[in-house]
Amino acid sequence: MNKKNQATEVTAPLPPREGHGGGSSPFPNEGQGRGSLFNIHGNVTVITGGTGVLGRAIAQYLALEGAHVVILGRKAEVGQQIVTTVREALAQSASDGSIDFMKTDVLNRNLVQQNCDEILRRFGRIDTLLNAAGGNMSGATIPPDKTFFDLDPQQFQTVLDLNLTGTVIPTQVFLRPMAEQGRGVIINFSSMAAFRPMTRVCGYAAAKAGISNFTAYMATECARKFGEGIRVNAIAPGFFITEQNRALLTNPDGSYTERGRDVIRQTPFGRMGQPEELCGTIHYLMSDASRFVTGTVAVVDGGFNVFAM
Repeated sequence: MNKKNQATEVTAPLPPREGHGGGSSPFPNEGQGRGSLFNIHGNVTVITGGTGVLGRAIAQYLALEGAHVVILGRKAEVGQQIVTTVREALAQSASDGSIDFMKTDVLNRNLVQQNCDEILRRFGRIDTLLNAAGGNMSGATIPPDKTFFDLDPQQFQTVLDLNLTGTVIPTQVFLRPMAEQGRGVIINFSSMAAFRPMTRVCGYAAAKAGISNFTAYMATECARKFGEGIRVNAIAPGFFITEQNRALLTNPDGSYTERGRDVIRQTPFGRMGQPEELCGTIHYLMSDASRFVTGTVAVVDGGFNVFAM
C-alpha cells in the first residue's frame, strides 16, 4: 500500500512554520524555494463542517497543495469516504500533504477540545482553522405561503447555535494554541444572506450576519491582545449547489426552481458557483500573501452582491 493512503502518523511534532512572525523582511518566506508568498506547504489546517460539499472540495485542494488537513464533522462514514478519495488523489500526485477525519460536534466544547488535543499531539501546532460548519432548518424559514408568525423560535435558536455558536466554540478552542505559538489564521464562513436580508432564510441570515460581525470583532481582539501574527477573516460564498439548498434551487430533473432562476438572473456571471472556485480565495487568506489582511469578508459570488437593476 502506498504510504499516502495510510493513516497520518507523525512520530514527532512538526517544526514551527516560517512567516507571519516578524523579522526585517516584509516577506519572511521570500527566496526559500517552496516558501514563497503563497506557500501553504506543511500548513496544519482544521476544517469544521468538512464533510459538506464545499468543505470536501477545499480539503482536497489544500491537501494537494501540501497542507496537513484534518476535517471535523458529525458523519463518520462520509468523513472516511472523503479521506479515502483524497488519499487516492494524493497517491497520484507529487504532494506530500495529508488528510484525516475526526468526528465532532461543534456545539460540544469538550469534544472539540479533544479534537484539538489530538491534532496537537500528532502535529505539534495548528496553523489554520476554517469554520465551515453550519446549516438551516425548515422551521427557521418563512416560505411565501406563511408569515413571520409561523416562525418556530426553537428551530430559529437551533440555526443560530449551529452557525454562530458553532463558529464561536471552535474558535475559542483552536485559537488558544495559535495565541501561544504567536501565529495562526482563522477563516469563518459568512454568506450572501449576511449582506442582504433575503426572503425565506430568516434564521440563517441572522446567524451569518452575526458571523460577519464576529469576524470583525475577533480580528481586532486577536491583533490587539495576541499580536499581528493572528489574523481573522471570513469568506462569503455566493450561490453554490449544496445538499442544504439543492431542493430549494433545483428540481428533481436538475433544472432550476423559480428561486434558482431568480439567483441566476441576479448573478452577472449567469451561473452558480463551483466548489473549487472558493479554493483560491481560501489559499490567499491562509498564506503570507494576505499577511496584512484581517477583519475582512471576502466575497466569491460571481457578482451577485453588486448586482442592481
